Amino acid sequence: MLHMICRVALGFALLLPFATIAPAQDYPNRPVKIVVPYPAGGSNDVIARILAQRLSEDTKQQFIVENRAGANGNIGAVAVAGSEPDGYSLLLTAPGPLTINAALYGKLPFDPAKDFAPVALVASVPIVLMVHPEVKANSVKDLIALAQTQPGKLNFGSSGVGSTNHLAGELLKSMAKIDIVHVAYKGAAPAMNDLLGGHIPMMFDNMPAVLPQVAGNKVRAIAVAGSKRAGSLPDVPTVAEAGLPGFEASAWFGLVAPAKTPAPVLAKLTDAVAKALKSPDVAKRFQELGAEPGTYFGSAYGTFLQAESKKWAEVIRASGAKAE
Repeated sequence: MLHMICRVALGFALLLPFATIAPAQDYPNRPVKIVVPYPAGGSNDVIARILAQRLSEDTKQQFIVENRAGANGNIGAVAVAGSEPDGYSLLLTAPGPLTINAALYGKLPFDPAKDFAPVALVASVPIVLMVHPEVKANSVKDLIALAQTQPGKLNFGSSGVGSTNHLAGELLKSMAKIDIVHVAYKGAAPAMNDLLGGHIPMMFDNMPAVLPQVAGNKVRAIAVAGSKRAGSLPDVPTVAEAGLPGFEASAWFGLVAPAKTPAPVLAKLTDAVAKALKSPDVAKRFQELGAEPGTYFGSAYGTFLQAESKKWAEVIRASGAKAE
């Protein structure tokens, strides 16, 4: 009897490696849920739906977007962090839950560094520094000089505390050593309305919202916050080019899975996303949004997340920003 038990146990042991491989061989074999931790209709939601459609077509299995908004993205992040690590529940999010909120809130019900496995940087969207047309600044140097002559007098708007356009302003304040005052709005649209009305002189905002205002000469774009110029505004220099070397801020959207998702499943998922992002139709739809397909996958995306977390934690500490 003991001999038989040992033989059965040995058989199970020999099968264990195949148990982790088998799920990946037919992955996905049922619908995959992509949680977006923000409301429907925003940039994050639109990017997720474009990717989900392409993945559904490529894999012949449904990828379904589910919006779980609240607490600056934390509610959706908690849901995915606590889900089964099998590749069927994913999080596609803006930077907040993964690289900003830990420093902003002080304590979270999840650990961004330990509770997720990086899959891919899906898309990035340039952030643009704009001023009202009546502001006497045609460049970053002009704006810095203006702020230096009026310490504490220039306001910059944002979509809320901890948003990428807020932190881009704080980064500018820190690197240029100027005293500008943050004004938080309940969303980017109200902030833009106040910029258009001349109630605030400047703000950073995502490219899709900026282009129509620039085209209508309602605002003046003086710099792009990313590492390179934007194809949609080729004549507008980067902030780094314009006098602040090393300045870089962008809005981006990344895909992660729960930690402990089997490596073979992650590999298959990463390959599927990489293929989708190379699709001409995805590239075209992203371009229409002012977005660019991501180029970081797996561990490279993990390294990117670490660098972003460190950068924004330092900016948040310097600014004294706290979640409202």
